[in-house]
Amino acid sequence: MAEDIPVDVSGLNHWFGRGEARKQALFNVNLKVAQGSLTVLVGPSGSGKTTLLTLAGCLRDVQEGSIRLLGQELKGAQSDLQKTLRRRLGFIFQAHNLHGSLTALQNVLMGLQVHGRADPELQAKAARHTLTLLGLGDRIHYLPDNLSGGQKQRVAVARALVGNPDVVFADEPTAALDRESGATVVQMLKRLGQVRGTTTVMVTHDNRILELADRIVTLEDGRIVNDTAP
Repeated sequence: MAEDIPVDVSGLNHWFGRGEARKQALFNVNLKVAQGSLTVLVGPSGSGKTTLLTLAGCLRDVQEGSIRLLGQELKGAQSDLQKTLRRRLGFIFQAHNLHGSLTALQNVLMGLQVHGRADPELQAKAARHTLTLLGLGDRIHYLPDNLSGGQKQRVAVARALVGNPDVVFADEPTAALDRESGATVVQMLKRLGQVRGTTTVMVTHDNRILELADRIVTLEDGRIVNDTAP
């Protein structure tokens, strides 16, 4: 089945800028990510990791080559298809992007709104459960200004995971977290892969979590230069 390979990148090239300022960021990238796996993208700043992540996550348009996401081709995809696919994804960024006027619980509930109408009680229960798993059960009614940086990031992680996404795209998700909190987040992502088949593609410079990865893909200057795929 196509969705056994939820992220399938083939012959991907990407450029930024125009005219003389046009610069190629990705060169003939090929990558197949297995369902339920935790794949980590590493490499120096400017190597193309985040560009690849945002292209695979429907956050940029594919210019040349192919990306099949959950069995759907993204090259030339219409906005309606992209929107439908994004509802099946979870995004975790280095910046938590929480709404300052909403509590931790309310911020996480926003992660369920994209899925349409549902029982509010069940949604609240799911949000509380996810926050508790991330060690924030006693902070659910706190506003972001009353949370530490690490706690805010864990709220953002909960918001990304509460809807049980098929694929999680994470860009430096542990950068603001201490060792224990970072390990908790990555172990949770790995557990979701094992239990629910959730696929995670993560960009990181955090060497502490590499031992938890199923696969480490190294990029340099827009090219894959090493891949530990089994």
